[in-house]
Amino acid sequence: MSDLVAGLRYFGRGQRWVAGHGRWYGFGLLPGLIALLLYTGALVLLGMQAPEIAQWATPFADSWSAGWQSSLRTLFAALLFVAGLLLAVLTFTAVTLLIGDPFYESLSEHVEASQGSVPKSTDRPLWRELWISVCDSVYVLLRALAFVVPLFLLGFVPVIGQTVVPAIGFAVSGFFLTVELTSVALQRRDVPVRDRLARLRKRKALAVGFGVPLVLSFLVPLAAVFLMPGAVAGATLLVRDLLAESDGRPAAPKSPGGPWQADPPPSFGPPPPSFGPPAGPPLSRPPS
Repeated sequence: MSDLVAGLRYFGRGQRWVAGHGRWYGFGLLPGLIALLLYTGALVLLGMQAPEIAQWATPFADSWSAGWQSSLRTLFAALLFVAGLLLAVLTFTAVTLLIGDPFYESLSEHVEASQGSVPKSTDRPLWRELWISVCDSVYVLLRALAFVVPLFLLGFVPVIGQTVVPAIGFAVSGFFLTVELTSVALQRRDVPVRDRLARLRKRKALAVGFGVPLVLSFLVPLAAVFLMPGAVAGATLLVRDLLAESDGRPAAPKSPGGPWQADPPPSFGPPPPSFGPPAGPPLSRPPS
């Protein structure tokens, strides 16, 4: 539970960071808006075609009575749209990060600079970085589909498919969204995608706690777009502390109130003057 709460706090810290840096917040909105337009069009098209796809996929129901046939195909069309929505949730972050790679890279570097240091990045050309991002995203997506497909099939099971399966789906989506979001800071450090997955698998609750709020935001129109810049910032903060802990180094110092508290303000100017004689060794008592 402590890791789950810590993940939520990192998400909150990221949103607080971009709220205090308005220019970078606006800078990070552009890729999400472009991706939103693409996904909205795709989901609208899927919703319009879902009944026809359901009819094509269930030819065995042609001889059924009208009531059972309609119920089956309506359920199939609804689950198909839910599966498309879940796939959109899993791929939205990857596509947004791909579209906005230069934007989010600059945002992440600025977050790291505000925490004290920016790790030296690899001197690869932009096309090479984009190609690596695409390959890594496909690698992560294939592993996510290994969970999504069984969950889609279990959705047909009464009761469980409407209660337990959606909860597991949110947790799985949250984990893989965290993998995608942390890729910005981890790719700068040249950490391979397999190592990223291995590190986060050791802290599943942390990854789920960070990613689930963004998954839930997909249920509210436009919310995910407005939360994306803060999610990238929070993932960068999470990576810094996670690597510090796993490498045996002390994590970045935090204020006494925890991650929600603001960083202590810097002090300016010379130290205040001290009055009175300088401190020295205690005076010896004269002999009586």
